[in-house]
Amino acid sequence: MELKDFIQNFAEQFDDTPASEFTAETVFHELDEYSSLIALSIISMVDEEYGVMLSGNEMKAAVTIEDLYNTVKSKAE
Repeated sequence: MELKDFIQNFAEQFDDTPASEFTAETVFHELDEYSSLIALSIISMVDEEYGVMLSGNEMKAAVTIEDLYNTVKSKAE
């Protein structure tokens, strides 16, 4: 599981935000397009791509995309 692949998969959940805006340090809760619907899309993507179920609390606790990646990675092992 690579961080760059995770960021790419994460970015694909957004329709209007350019992929170039997504980095490991992106504070995704502050993106204009971020919503509860996008959060559900991310949870679904993580389940499909990595076989990991994220909780709403884990989504809230993650500040950056890398934080979320580290949570997913720790649960995938």
